[in-house]
Amino acid sequence: RELAIPAAQVPAANVRATEVNILGPYHRENAPFRGKITPPLEPGTVLVIKGRVWGLDTRRVLANTTLDIWQASAQGRYDNDDQNNPPAANLFVHRARLMTDENGYYEYETIHPGAYQIGPRAWRPPHIHYWVRHANYRPLVTQLYFRNDPHQREDQFIRPSLIIDLREIRTPHGTYKTGIFDVVLAPR
Repeated sequence: RELAIPAAQVPAANVRATEVNILGPYHRENAPFRGKITPPLEPGTVLVIKGRVWGLDTRRVLANTTLDIWQASAQGRYDNDDQNNPPAANLFVHRARLMTDENGYYEYETIHPGAYQIGPRAWRPPHIHYWVRHANYRPLVTQLYFRNDPHQREDQFIRPSLIIDLREIRTPHGTYKTGIFDVVLAPR
């Protein structure tokens, strides 16, 4: 069975705004709106990430919220991480924008990103970047991480509240992993 998103229920009374995390050097403006982050037939473990965006003050879902999503490939490479070979201005690989629906819901398909080295003994664990914007709320730059990755122990940027569980789904057409990442925005 696939991981289901419950109906738009009110979050717990003690819910907090989603923690801020670093923007990083690889964001690019104006990625296309689409529900698939990676190119067709991209190598790697297929992921389906879904969630809702909530307002902290109202504890209601937020329709028409824009989410910029970007990540590394399964090999830990961004499309713009080689300054000598930048991507064409209209080519966006491993990045997209989404809008939440009337229930504050979003969903996208991607592949599990790879870890990458940022120093002699420093690695970034696999993660997916989010920049979430709604007219009545503070913009949020954050990242989601995946439970039990060995690089998390030494990562200086990770926040435990941003780690999600993944569940494997088997279908007659193949296997993929899925997880839920809800976002709670603070009012302006």
